Amino acid sequence: MPAPCIERRVSLRPHNSFGLPALAERLLRVRQESDLRDALADPALAALPKFVLGGGSNIVLTHDLQALVLKVEIAGRRVVSRSESGGVVEAGAGENWHDFVAWTLDQGLPGLENLALIPGSVGASPVQNIGAYGVELQDRFDSLDAIDLQTGEPMTLDGAACRFGYRDSIFKRPGPGGLAGRCLITRVRFSLPQPPVASLGYLDLERRIAETGISHPSPQQVFDWVCAIRRAKLPDPAVIGNAGSFFKNPVVSPEQCRDIIARDPEIVHYPLPDGSFKLAAGWLIDACGWKGKSIGQAGVYEKQALVLVNRGQAIGGEIMTLARAIQESVYGRFGIRLEPEPVLL
Repeated sequence: MPAPCIERRVSLRPHNSFGLPALAERLLRVRQESDLRDALADPALAALPKFVLGGGSNIVLTHDLQALVLKVEIAGRRVVSRSESGGVVEAGAGENWHDFVAWTLDQGLPGLENLALIPGSVGASPVQNIGAYGVELQDRFDSLDAIDLQTGEPMTLDGAACRFGYRDSIFKRPGPGGLAGRCLITRVRFSLPQPPVASLGYLDLERRIAETGISHPSPQQVFDWVCAIRRAKLPDPAVIGNAGSFFKNPVVSPEQCRDIIARDPEIVHYPLPDGSFKLAAGWLIDACGWKGKSIGQAGVYEKQALVLVNRGQAIGGEIMTLARAIQESVYGRFGIRLEPEPVLL
């Protein structure tokens, strides 16, 4: 058996979208399943704690990582099946998410277009149950393959087994009932129904419909609109370090929502099927006066208060100090505790 190719003291700055400084004491690039199995068969490596790193678009690094960092770079895309009622597509966990979404449209299998331009890798998408503009990953999910980091055994999970929630899944939950830190996702499959089910209820998309007069946009038009909307609001991580939306949109009861509306009638809110309401975290942060403000080299993006940015040479501690200050402000004014979306390390 060949020895796993372990890189030593690797800078993680280019591997996290915030551009934060940190080192991986040991890093293994997982380009195929056998790379991981070989590492797990090595007693010295198997005994190390492990950290799975995908596109690095959803983490805040506050220190060097002593664990064995497993950099997921498994590639590949394919149409698994196709019929009049839809199709199933599969991608390696290391594939770029946005590129994969564009590829599905090229294959004539729409359904993921509302999720265009979300940063990160395909393998990370079910961990976070990514979502945007009325669509969540769980709405299009079929199944995934993963490898148990303790035993090296393969596993396949369907949607029920993933226990998806709002920006949540079994892969974020520690303990006996969760899989946080216990497996590495290798491939993900999506079920895309035909004809596509359009989701156009979000305000930004409704504005595009009003502006263009196109009441029934094609999937490609929705894709283009979503890309344009996100580019206008969100900074490119290659230019300004960021992790996209930093806080989850809080969900409140009807009574809480009515109370907030009574005090702040302009608050952006969306009804949910269970009767609760989702509030726009960016609006709450903006209302507290944080848009454009900074603490050290960490700042709140001028065009979207939901996004925290690295203004140059920020360290993880500065990002977290800013995040905590924002949380305190929002709680003090609205009585709502914002939860961070990224994994905090």
